[in-house]
This record gives sequence, structure tokens and C-alpha cells, in this order.
Amino acid sequence: MKKLLTATALLGALAAPAFAESHGGYTFALVPKAMNNPFFDLARDGCHAAQEELADVTCEYIGPGEHTELEQIQIVQDLITKGVDGIAVAPSNAPAMAKVLKGAMDAGIPVMTWDSDLLPEDLALRTTYVGTNNYNIGVHLAELVLARHPDGGTICLQTGGAAAANHNERLLGARETLAAMDLGDPPGRMLDGDKGWTEISGCPLITNDDGNVAVQGMTDILAANPDLTAFLSTGAFTQWFDNAYRNAAEPYKGKMDAGELTIVVADTLPMQLAQTKDGLGNGLVGQRPYEMGYKAMYILKDIVEGKDVEDPIYTGLDICNNDNVDTCVK
Repeated sequence: MKKLLTATALLGALAAPAFAESHGGYTFALVPKAMNNPFFDLARDGCHAAQEELADVTCEYIGPGEHTELEQIQIVQDLITKGVDGIAVAPSNAPAMAKVLKGAMDAGIPVMTWDSDLLPEDLALRTTYVGTNNYNIGVHLAELVLARHPDGGTICLQTGGAAAANHNERLLGARETLAAMDLGDPPGRMLDGDKGWTEISGCPLITNDDGNVAVQGMTDILAANPDLTAFLSTGAFTQWFDNAYRNAAEPYKGKMDAGELTIVVADTLPMQLAQTKDGLGNGLVGQRPYEMGYKAMYILKDIVEGKDVEDPIYTGLDICNNDNVDTCVK
């Protein structure tokens, strides 16, 4: 469904050409949560591919070296001061980023979000969102768990940043699917016997998108809870570091093979597909980050040129398990 341009977009359409003329085209910034993240590397590649196709567009890929909310906010502030023609940002801290983006609106710089959106009350600060239906990631992760454990059990949820809207939406999707009921606003309440499911003490685990923290967290939880039924992670950070993850999961391969334990993780990066193929995980729900970065450049160009854009724009999901892992990624 199409929607009219917001005030941000209209102001951007008027203000951007002056800056564009000064550097021979449009400069659009693609801001990830972190530059040391293989998921966002794919979005960078998509952004650069679009740049090659669009003669008047430059993709400026810039973000924090690591997942640091304050650094991301400072980078966006600097981009506003610089006067780029448009900003596509994946907010690490949705409410904090909204405060900064008010400055983009005042400066007439159009903004869109990708991967992670703003909170509902702040959506007027951006024109559109491109990426995943994050609630559905949680739904599909939970469905993978339910396929192996229809009668419930104990579960540990692992997530990214506590204030990251996308991960909170995934948590809600997982919890509501397991509980088969409405659990309120994201991230929803913890499960306590709902439809047979109980979240164990010490979870959910907060990782702030740090792979080392994620693997260590999983290692500690599995060791302390030998009868755990399922471990569900809302992000690929759990499996980024291939050797570390394999070492952590290998002792539990027998339980996974026997259907006693299930590990499911968001995303379908190459190392994750290999791990699942080797039986060191039981399911993946993959996003399409390359497409997010690619589409962001075209969408921002449409916005500054006064065209209507859809809101939201979803890029689809790939659902993988041990049986279809060779063919599940579209």
C-alpha cells in the first residue's frame, strides 16, 4: 500500500538538491549498528551494488566499529551536520535515535530505517522502513522449536540490545507463538508455564550484538541447565565465530540428534548454514541484508525526487531446518 511522503521527505526533496549539486550527485548514508558484523557487511555490499547502478548516487557506509549506541548516535549527528542527502539507519537504541532524528527533520534531510525501526510513537520521523518483519522472525523461530517439542519445556531466549526495537519484536513473536496468546507490547512478558513453556532463570540473555558474549552466554546456560529443552537466539551473533560456536555446541550434538535439545538462531549467514548442516543447530530464520542495503539507495533517491514510497517494505524470510538446509535460502 502506498502512502504520501511525510514532512521529512518533503523537506528533504526541497533541501537535498543544493547539497547534491555541490558534489555531483546524491550522497546517501547507510548506518549499521556495527561495522564488525558480518550481517551488516552484506548490507554494505548491496549498498555499493546500487551505487554502481545509479550514476548520481554515492553510498556512504558508516557506523560504529563495534555495537556502541552512543557512537552510532554521534555518527548520525555528524551526518546531519555534514548535510548528506539522505540517511538510512538501523537504530541500536530506538528512543535515543529518535531524539537525534528530529535534527534531521529540522535540517530537511530525509530519513529511513532498515533492519531495525523506531518505536511506533516516533515513526513520523522517518519516511519508511525496509527490512524484515521482525515479529515474524520470532514467530518462525518458535515454530521451529514447536515442531520438535510440541508439548513444551524449558527455554532460554538470547537477544541483542535491550533497547533494540527489532530484537524486542522478535522476542514478542517467539513468546506469543509459544504461549499461543497475547503478551502485550514488545518484548512481552516472560513465559511461566504458558502452554507448557517456562523461561529459565538468568534469561533472556542480553548480548549487545557481541559474538563473544553470545557464545559464552550460551555455554554457561547449557552447562548450568542440562535438561534445557530449547535455546532460541534472536540474532546471528550466537554463531558468528564459527570455531567458538562449534566448540560450545559439539558436546550437545547427541542431545540435538535425539530431539532432546533444540537450538534455533536468526539469520542464515554461510557459517550458520554449515553449522546447521553439521547438526550443530536445528533451525535458522534468515533475513536478506544485501537486499536491505541495495533497496535503501533506490528508496532514498525516490524520496528526494518527490516520489511516493511504500511503508513498510519487507524483504522476506528464509526458513531453514536440518532437512532443508541445502535449499532453504532463496
